[in-house]
Amino acid sequence: MIWQIVSTGPEDTEKLGALFGRHLKPPATLELRADLGGGKTTFVRGLVSGLGSEQIVSSPTFTISRIYKTPAGEVHHYDFYRLADAGVLADQLSESLENEKALTVVEWSDIVKEVLPDQRLSIEFAPTASDPDERQINIKYTDTFEEAIKVVQTDWQEIEP
Repeated sequence: MIWQIVSTGPEDTEKLGALFGRHLKPPATLELRADLGGGKTTFVRGLVSGLGSEQIVSSPTFTISRIYKTPAGEVHHYDFYRLADAGVLADQLSESLENEKALTVVEWSDIVKEVLPDQRLSIEFAPTASDPDERQINIKYTDTFEEAIKVVQTDWQEIEP
């Protein structure tokens, strides 16, 4: 199933992440797809905030992974952009995916696609031709996430730009 929406800028993308944070609880896996600067970290900032954390979120591009503590559990945020091969980090990702108290977020997932579960949210951010800050967001989800998506959709309609 796919839900398509438009974010008019970083504030909207962060709000969307926060809505997901309020309605998703560990364990869950999110795959974020976008070009550099596409809104992935902005979405995660909202997600972590929506889960009740006040930690500062930053891109794990150079550190490969970051862990954020929230009242609901942990957010394990991975970014495989700089790697040609996941190597031992694929094992670390597997451990995260098995952690019942972790919400795992993966960017640049192509090199670890064999490790990712079928039951995951895949969120793609694509720029629009009309505005450099605007993003077409395609959210692909399985039955596991259907109830959470319905609630997020309802909440999004109330704040929709």
